[in-house]
Amino acid sequence: MNDPTRSPSRAQPLQVSQPAHMPLVLIVEDEEPIRRFLHATLEANHFRVKEAGTAREGTLLAVTTYPDVVLLDLGLPDGDGLNVTRAIRKESRTPIVVLSARGQESDKVAALDAGADDYLTKPFGVGELLARLRVALRHANGAGSRTRGGEDSPYECTLDGRTLRVDLSARLVHVTDKDSCQSPGTRREVRLTPMEFKLLAFMVKHAGKVLTHQMILKEVWGPQHTSDVQYLRVYTGELRKKLEADPAQPRFMITEPGVGYRLAENRVMQS
Repeated sequence: MNDPTRSPSRAQPLQVSQPAHMPLVLIVEDEEPIRRFLHATLEANHFRVKEAGTAREGTLLAVTTYPDVVLLDLGLPDGDGLNVTRAIRKESRTPIVVLSARGQESDKVAALDAGADDYLTKPFGVGELLARLRVALRHANGAGSRTRGGEDSPYECTLDGRTLRVDLSARLVHVTDKDSCQSPGTRREVRLTPMEFKLLAFMVKHAGKVLTHQMILKEVWGPQHTSDVQYLRVYTGELRKKLEADPAQPRFMITEPGVGYRLAENRVMQS
C-alpha cells in the first residue's frame, strides 16, 4: 500500500538503447530545408550528422572529420559537386552518394566517373535513401562486395529461389535452383569463357555498386576500348543467358539505363 506521507518518486526517463557505433554522415547541400530534412531523418535512424552548405566547407569537413558516408549535392553555390567528389577522392575512399535534381544520364555517368559510389535523383524516398546508405556502409566495412572472410571470399546471392555463387580464388561459378521448400535445390557448375569470367569477377569485386560502361570497359578490356559499349552489351547478354533464370528480366546483373550495370549485392546464405 502506498504511504501518502512519502513524497512521490520522480519518474525516470525512458532509456533508449543506441547502436554501439552510430555512423557519421556528412551532408553537403546548399538548400537549408533539404539539409534539415536529411538531418532529422538520419538522426531518427541512428546516424550522427555533420552539415556543410558550400563546396569549400564540404571538402574540408570530408577530409578532417572522417565521415563514414558523404551525401553530396552537385549544385553548390561556390563550385560543382563533381569537383568536390574529385577532391575527396584524392584524399579518401569514403563512400560518396550523390543527391541531385539533375536527372540526365550524362550527369550520373559524370558523377560516377568522378568517384561517386552511388546516385540518387531528387525527389527520392526515405526508404531508398536509407537502403543506399546501408549498401555504402557495407562496402566501406568490407561486407558488401566482399564477405568478412577476406578479399577472395566467395560471392553468394540468392534471389527468387536461385543462388549465384562465385569463387574467385578457385575460378568456379555455380547456380542453384531451389526445387521446393524441403529440397536444397539442384546445383550446377557454369562454364564461362576467360573473358566472361574476367567481366563477372570485376562486377563481383564491386557488387552492389553502379559501374559505368567506361569503368567496366577500361578495367576488363583496357583503356583503348572505353567506347566499345556494344561489345560490353554482347558479353553481358551471354553472361545473363548462363546465370539468370530469365535473361530478359535479369535479377543478378542489373542494367542502369544509359549508365552501366550493377551486380546484385552479396548476400551470403548461412547454413
